[in-house]
Amino acid sequence: MTRVSTTGKFARCALLCIIIVPVYGWCAPQMQGAAATPLPDASPALALYHQLRAVGLDGQKVFHVRDADLDREDIHLSLTEGTIAFTQAVDGRVTGAFFEGEGEILLVPANQTERASLALFTHLAVLEEKFATAYFRFNDATYDELRSSLRPISAEESQDFVSRWDSLAQSMADADALRLLMAFTNPEGTRIFHARIGGLKLGTFDVNLDTNFPDQVYVAQISESENGTRYYDLWTAFPMRSARQNAESTHSEEKPGFFDISHYKINTHVLPSRELEAEATLQLRSRREGVRALAFELSRFLQLTSVVLNGSPAEFIQNEAMVGSQLARRGNDIFVVLLPRALHAGEEAELKFAYSGSVLSEAGGGLMYVGARGIWYPNQGPDMATFDLEFRYPSAWTLVASGHRVSQTSVGGEQVSHWISDRPVPLAGFNLGEYVSSSAHAGETLVETYAAQGVESPLQHALTTEQQVAHVNPRTGRVVTESVPVAPLLSPAQQVKPLTQRAVETINFISSRIGPFPFPSVALTQIPGSSSQGWPGLVYLSSYAFFDPSVWDQPQMRTSDFDRILYDKLMPAHELAHQWWGDNVLWASYRDEWMMEALANYLALMELETESPEKFKTVLDTYRRVLLEKNKDGLEYKDAGAVTLGIRLASSKFPAGYDKVLYGRGTWLMHMLRMMLREPGRVKAGAAPAGGDDLFFQVLRNLQQEHANSRVSTEELQRAFEKVMPEGLSYENKKSLDWFFSNWVNGTAIPKLEADEIRVTRKPNGEAVVTGKLMQSEIPEDFVTSVPIYGTFTAPNRQPVFLGRVFADGKETDFRLTAPEGVNHVLVDPYQTVLRRP
Repeated sequence: MTRVSTTGKFARCALLCIIIVPVYGWCAPQMQGAAATPLPDASPALALYHQLRAVGLDGQKVFHVRDADLDREDIHLSLTEGTIAFTQAVDGRVTGAFFEGEGEILLVPANQTERASLALFTHLAVLEEKFATAYFRFNDATYDELRSSLRPISAEESQDFVSRWDSLAQSMADADALRLLMAFTNPEGTRIFHARIGGLKLGTFDVNLDTNFPDQVYVAQISESENGTRYYDLWTAFPMRSARQNAESTHSEEKPGFFDISHYKINTHVLPSRELEAEATLQLRSRREGVRALAFELSRFLQLTSVVLNGSPAEFIQNEAMVGSQLARRGNDIFVVLLPRALHAGEEAELKFAYSGSVLSEAGGGLMYVGARGIWYPNQGPDMATFDLEFRYPSAWTLVASGHRVSQTSVGGEQVSHWISDRPVPLAGFNLGEYVSSSAHAGETLVETYAAQGVESPLQHALTTEQQVAHVNPRTGRVVTESVPVAPLLSPAQQVKPLTQRAVETINFISSRIGPFPFPSVALTQIPGSSSQGWPGLVYLSSYAFFDPSVWDQPQMRTSDFDRILYDKLMPAHELAHQWWGDNVLWASYRDEWMMEALANYLALMELETESPEKFKTVLDTYRRVLLEKNKDGLEYKDAGAVTLGIRLASSKFPAGYDKVLYGRGTWLMHMLRMMLREPGRVKAGAAPAGGDDLFFQVLRNLQQEHANSRVSTEELQRAFEKVMPEGLSYENKKSLDWFFSNWVNGTAIPKLEADEIRVTRKPNGEAVVTGKLMQSEIPEDFVTSVPIYGTFTAPNRQPVFLGRVFADGKETDFRLTAPEGVNHVLVDPYQTVLRRP
């Protein structure tokens, strides 16, 4: 039900905005590392890069240091006493240093969400750590700034210090080389400061300031989960102090990066059974004066062979190709293009890439699998552009791509198909296999479904069981019993028509409520595995979604009710809903991606609700239960962080944090917003489930209209709901949902709610006044939420009646509500409209 579990296509793209080069040369203070192997210099820029990635300590710049302070925005470093050696000059500039001695770092995250994130990993909301070693990398005047605190050192001490730490310093230089190269090559103004701290309690961790990123300050550490998977845990990340102040004064945020891409033309040749050869031509526009180094991402399985700017060859640095680089082993997919000349601000240029590699594999059952789907062409993450795609591929296969097909021909025994997008879209993809297809229309939208005759070999094998079969041995006449492998009938091709019809129903359901389908057509295609993924006009559906309903009843399935609902009902509708949320409207930053998943998932759930309210409740109950599950440390999964942490939710402490929080809590947040916009007095008795949802759908329609082909932020979502919010949601008489977004969207609590000290006082006219206390537990002290209170009657056949909403402020809140005649007690949120503990 994910967009590549969102740890593939979109997560990697979002990380590009946070950390352009992930840390791969990790060390502890006692480790020794080997120097990176320099490559032959092909140009001054490459020569500079090779020096930056292997620079060692300068024996002539080793000093005693005492009472030195380094302040970088929110980062405060104190070098109390010790020895420091600076690196050799590169192009006349000192770019690093290694310190050993006694030091301390102090950093206070900018907001409560980031303080909570830091506390998850360090158990403290403020980073205050003493350290014994530190490696610094910078492009500023750190060397000159420290000079007044430096004292001479003997030649013997200097030699001993360099001999102990030089090899390690050289190995660590690799991690920041690309960032420094870009800072030196591109227009001035970029500030980079990186401190790798050998903490006495927290171990080795990174503290960074990089003005190229939206979150300029970030602290991270490489850790392992319980199954041995390595994670780059981002403890905290936030805009630096000056950027926050500037944003407050100007009320604007500058888009990160140096250039925009407006158009892609990609010619792709698919060679059986694993090879892909491609040429991609990008039309780009520089947003800064003097841009020369451009960063892109591309699968590590695809090797660049050439890059050309307006007909002139350009140099490039692709990490995978570097001899001795640890990036090759880690599979980093960032590369940098060094243009033959600098671009002017506003200048448009054409950049052409040629590349190839083994990214395809045959999964069995007539399915082809395209690996690393999100980065099969050079890009800088999801952003709106137009696409012109041409594919050559074997004649036995069927290929489906983003956009719509404008031609299909046969050339030299191969098929050639041409696809274009009619409008800007954030990304483009393709899928291919030996498919059977079906088609129908949802209004003007063409809906097609493609599936193979079988499923991937591992899945077929997993569903095969041994059964005892008795037969008569013809030679002896005796009855013999033996084990025979038996597999359920798995023919996805038989499900193309039912899936097509369900897709039509989903499109009609959503379009009638929030606006027309954004694209002229959509194709649903089968892919191996348990995850699904959506592209503009193209959906990859897991083989599980193509199961005949009878397959779920097989004993070897061993699935829960939720799993069956997920694959049979929720997943196809969720991916189709992404055509509106994620493809027509894009998120503003990784902190806003939760909205796309939550809105897509909740719209799919709302369609399910019209068919089966019981299944709707099963899904919500499952999401709540999963959020309250505990990890190996006894922490509940809700504590992985707020939904606005996005991909950071997947960490060594919570490996499944992204899926459980983003889908679970995110879906509940949309449910709460929807329920709060319902005004019980406006819903007529016997109305359909969606009868009171006009305000909720009005908000979604407005967002679709105002942000089509563009991005939307969490702040804009809040403002959209505030425009239509009923008065009953105004906390402290303020027409604002700050209380909701502060506590629920940017928080992690799941409260336990109870009513206490209930007293019903009768009035002469028969009405009653109900007083009591609303109790909240398992919350921060200042937690606020709106809770519906219902009255119950003595008469057994009367349904509970809505009395009003009470703002639970903190752990105990007094309330007083008017009730109709006959009410004798109250129920707190009996219809489960608030995410709360059972």
